[in-house]
Amino acid sequence: MQKHSGKNTTRSTALTAIGRTLLVIACTYIISVLVASCARMGQPDGGWYDEVPPRVIGATPGERATNVNQQKLEIRFSEYIKVENATENIIFCPPQLEQPEIKTTGKAIEIELKDTLKPNTTYTIDFSNAISDNNEGNPMGNYTYVFSTGKQIDTLEVSGYVLDAETLEPVKGSLVGLYSNLEDSAFTSQPMLRVGRTDGDGKFRIRGIAPGKYRIYSLMDSDADYKLSQRGEMLGFSRDIIEPTCKPDIYQDTTWLDTLRIADIKQVPYTHFLPDDICIRAFTQKLTDRYLIKTERNEPERFSVYFSTPSDSLPKLRALNFNDSAAFAIETSEHIDTITYWLKDTMLVNQDTLRVEMTYSMTDSLGAMVEQTDTIDLLPKIPYEKRQKLKADKIEDWLKKAEKQRKKGREPSEPHPDSLALKTEISIPSKMAPNQNIMLSFETPLQNLDTAAIHLYSKIDTLWYVAPMEIISEGLPPRTYVIRGEWRPGIEYSLEIDSAAFVDIYGKVSDPLTQGVKIASEEDFGSLFVNMRGIQNDSAQVIVEMLDKSGNPKAQSIVQDGTAEFYYIQAGEYYLRCIIDANRNGKWDTGDYNLGLQPEEVYYLPESVVCKEKWDITKEFNIHNNPLYKQKPRSLVKQKGEQKKKSIDRNLKRAQDLKIVYDRDAVNSKF
Repeated sequence: MQKHSGKNTTRSTALTAIGRTLLVIACTYIISVLVASCARMGQPDGGWYDEVPPRVIGATPGERATNVNQQKLEIRFSEYIKVENATENIIFCPPQLEQPEIKTTGKAIEIELKDTLKPNTTYTIDFSNAISDNNEGNPMGNYTYVFSTGKQIDTLEVSGYVLDAETLEPVKGSLVGLYSNLEDSAFTSQPMLRVGRTDGDGKFRIRGIAPGKYRIYSLMDSDADYKLSQRGEMLGFSRDIIEPTCKPDIYQDTTWLDTLRIADIKQVPYTHFLPDDICIRAFTQKLTDRYLIKTERNEPERFSVYFSTPSDSLPKLRALNFNDSAAFAIETSEHIDTITYWLKDTMLVNQDTLRVEMTYSMTDSLGAMVEQTDTIDLLPKIPYEKRQKLKADKIEDWLKKAEKQRKKGREPSEPHPDSLALKTEISIPSKMAPNQNIMLSFETPLQNLDTAAIHLYSKIDTLWYVAPMEIISEGLPPRTYVIRGEWRPGIEYSLEIDSAAFVDIYGKVSDPLTQGVKIASEEDFGSLFVNMRGIQNDSAQVIVEMLDKSGNPKAQSIVQDGTAEFYYIQAGEYYLRCIIDANRNGKWDTGDYNLGLQPEEVYYLPESVVCKEKWDITKEFNIHNNPLYKQKPRSLVKQKGEQKKKSIDRNLKRAQDLKIVYDRDAVNSKF
């Protein structure tokens, strides 16, 4: 029995050893899996996202330190961080004319100031949202590091918005600066004293301001000198004197359990800095220096000359290697700053190099207008021989296609490449209103337009009658003509153009054309009457524009007796824009800083206007009902602002997917 018992004991010991071995293997496997899981980069599926931003745990010199005299700074954080677009996002105040050196070292930012420190001055380094953690990219958000070279810290702030004066579009990346020197010349002769920069919503904040009186300016500073030194720099100014102040105030802090349920609403005290609603209308001044920008001959049959500013006369051309007698058909822009010369002689079109001597007016270094003469070689982009080869290839290709179509019993669908037919583009609105017209356009300038060969007929009952019409081109783009008639609602018209009604400068003639035109009935349209309120400039002309959903003007009306009237409006959603046309020239005009001239005022109705068929709608438009920075409808704003990463929203989505209640505070406490 004892011997048998010994065998059982031996077997039990062996099983125990095997069990221990298996246990060790299992534990080792589990530990290795856990280690591998911990070592794996990224967020495990189904887990919460880290939504806690980095926090500052120390700095040298310390935050809000006084009597600082060192130019090397270090800020330390609770985790590894990164800085995005330091040059664009970080604002140093006072502004640094020599760019500071900024680098990240794991959990710290090191900064070396290159400019000499100013005595008794508060320095602020506004990081905005440039700092985020290295993994999830959670932005720290509006962090500002402050120290002073004197005995005290200046703590006042001002804030507001910069908008494009013409469109009320938020201006992103513009400097906004204060001057304690209240003279107008300070903006052009001295760097800004305290600065901020606008974000994607056009909003700015200037910190570390001492008590006092200031003037404020905005500037797209292209040469980084913190003052207006280039006429092409976008700028804004205000004649108001700013005196920063502050007061104790309270705001409501709402804590949410989820998207529908509020956990708590707390009354949180804070220091309210004023003014916080400054609005600067930024604009670009008209260039006054006149110079030749470029000449180009993109097509062999024409060349163009571009100047920086308008002129009241054409440049003088003298041909050096061809006969320029009646050689050109000339087209100009409205202000004669762009001139296009069409070559009427096909021999000149085929000539690769045209050499001309051009005499024009330009501004010299002292700002005076002088005459300048240049010799210019005009070469087409594609040489003559290559053009001939391309033309031959095109003809050969056309012949092959025409042969295939004729074998199928059809005539060629496209004209021969050497066809002398002049192509006429005709544009008729699909639902033509009585206040619209027919547009004609041509690829080349016309040599002759025979108005007697253009006929318009109207259908009354079953009979056709000659209808009055005229064709005009004045005030239109080159090679564009309008056929204007006395269009009557619900009436059918026929536009008939005889052969050779139009002949271009190369002898091409137009084919005959017949086009039916049906004018929509009055019941297909609505009307809109806009009562304008808050207009204070009695001498100005007030223009109201109807805009489509893309912000493009669709109709315009001059305010008469306080009302702008719009007729024959197609059903749809529109927006309203108002221009205070101070000089009554029918368009918006920019400002001029040297003359102290602000740009003409522009206002938007914040909400859309829905027009319907057969409806007459009356709308009140008070230009002062809303602050300027809140007027432009959000759907029309192209600069949508900064799209900051919000991991809290990702966690909310994760919670909804898991069908659990998402307590934001509880989740935040896990990290």
